[in-house]
Amino acid sequence: MPASAPPLNLDRIHSYHAHIYFSTPEQRAIAATIREEIGQRFSVQLGHWRDQPVGPHARGMYQVAFMPGEFARLVPWLMLNRRGLTILVHPNTGTPKADHLLHPLWFGEVLDIYSAVLPDHGEPEDDIIPNTQPSLSP
Repeated sequence: MPASAPPLNLDRIHSYHAHIYFSTPEQRAIAATIREEIGQRFSVQLGHWRDQPVGPHARGMYQVAFMPGEFARLVPWLMLNRRGLTILVHPNTGTPKADHLLHPLWFGEVLDIYSAVLPDHGEPEDDIIPNTQPSLSP
């Protein structure tokens, strides 16, 4: 993969993923608190808990999927409320390898991403169907 990618047209960003990582029982408890707070504040799709590394991810985590309209509210909240956990935020543009390796935001430690399992091209996921019912403001 080249060191840089051509400029992206922002219209190609179909959605985003935030991956909240943990590796100890204490970190998992913190991740659970953050997950509950995200669900109370934001219109997102909370993914399954992955207690073991899965796919390109080197630690246990869960995924938060969200639409571009939620970015300006959720991402700053994550920056200020991550409680020491590592978080990866990446766009979904139909280029999974570039999305994870060239276009991510990292909060905290930058972790290894196992790029061999990521395709260069793929279909971007459909619109996110939130499974949360926000009841609090960010």
